[in-house]
Amino acid sequence: MPRHARASAVADADDAIDEAVAPVDERPSKTALKREAHDLQRLGEALAALSEERLAALAMPAGLLDAIVQLRRTRSHEGRRRQLQYVGKLMRRADVEPLREAVAGARLGPALDALALHQAERWREELARDDDALTRWLAAYPDSDAQRLRSLVRSARKEAALPPEQRHGRAWRELFRFIRPHVDASDDTPDHE
Repeated sequence: MPRHARASAVADADDAIDEAVAPVDERPSKTALKREAHDLQRLGEALAALSEERLAALAMPAGLLDAIVQLRRTRSHEGRRRQLQYVGKLMRRADVEPLREAVAGARLGPALDALALHQAERWREELARDDDALTRWLAAYPDSDAQRLRSLVRSARKEAALPPEQRHGRAWRELFRFIRPHVDASDDTPDHE
């Protein structure tokens, strides 16, 4: 092997050892940076979908708020894409955790409303079907008007006993109107099953 080839091989071996011993680059990879940018852009889209009241109530830099408002106004596909990239760029300098929480809260709100609605419907069906449900209701919601509830349950049961063509549904609706505010006001959903 020629002398210069040996020197080159030794130098290559030294470089390989130096690379193996050298500390790993602490910077995030290009893929990780792109992933983060796309996450911020998705968050920007979700913020743009919020109502004006919710968006105005958020604590964020004025430039970011203006960029999100501009994103809402932009109609062309390419314009939205570029504005979204700009929103993502601005969000890199902002504290995004409160913004993520606001988006999650906005998405959770309708789900909680639906849960309360289903809970009220279950209570109404149980109260109209089962005498023990009244006792469970009064244990779960002691501040409710027991006499009014008994009257509404009696009316709903009478109405349910009628043939379908004679039912008006009034007692059933009134029972629901009585139940719903109690279920909405409770912080935790009581287990009544």
